[in-house]
Amino acid sequence: MNFSNTLVVLFVLLFSTAFGQQNIKAFDFKKGEILDVIILSQTNDSAALFDTYKRTAFPVAFEYTYQPQPGFGISKLTLGTNKASAFLFGKWNSRKDREGFLATIADRVPDFHEQRRNLFPYFGLTYYEMQTDLTFSVDTSKYNLVTSFWNRPSDQNQSFFNTWKSNVESSGGSVILTLNEGTSPTGYYYNPAILCITTWENEAAFKTFSEKYPLSTYDSLENVHQFVIQ
Repeated sequence: MNFSNTLVVLFVLLFSTAFGQQNIKAFDFKKGEILDVIILSQTNDSAALFDTYKRTAFPVAFEYTYQPQPGFGISKLTLGTNKASAFLFGKWNSRKDREGFLATIADRVPDFHEQRRNLFPYFGLTYYEMQTDLTFSVDTSKYNLVTSFWNRPSDQNQSFFNTWKSNVESSGGSVILTLNEGTSPTGYYYNPAILCITTWENEAAFKTFSEKYPLSTYDSLENVHQFVIQ
């Protein structure tokens, strides 16, 4: 295993906690809490940089109520060109805490953004304020995909997603998480109109669905980024 892959494993382990069964990664968010979605790739040979990042940035985040969540490696890119290698969640108690960290971290750790640039050639972040309680889980023994949709402004966008979701479910898949109306901080833009996780019994079931309902047939889509998580 090269260092690049090792760092992905470290991130997945660092942002993971033990919940229930070995294959199950579970998440629980209350109304008003903030859910972070982070998609990143990492540079090689940066163990010392990563240690500094943990030592300097994490304590400030914890002061602002940050709580690491189970994370995932990205094993396969199925649509798009962004070859990120880790998909992570985070939790904050409130929007005030989340945005307070963003507003003060550069004062507390002056080279924070430089550290991130040196560690992560790509770092995309979107955060979502929970409008209701949210509980979901991902069974890593199954075939799980994250799909991000960027749509053209249109009254048909929600109709498109409803149709796509119905096709997923009628084909044996399940949509286990849907997120929209997120916020991306300056310099970390990754803000699709809709981000969702689907789960399938196996890769063959997903391939049958994607061949029957190819996303290229939906005129309202501007861009799609889709990858497999494990």
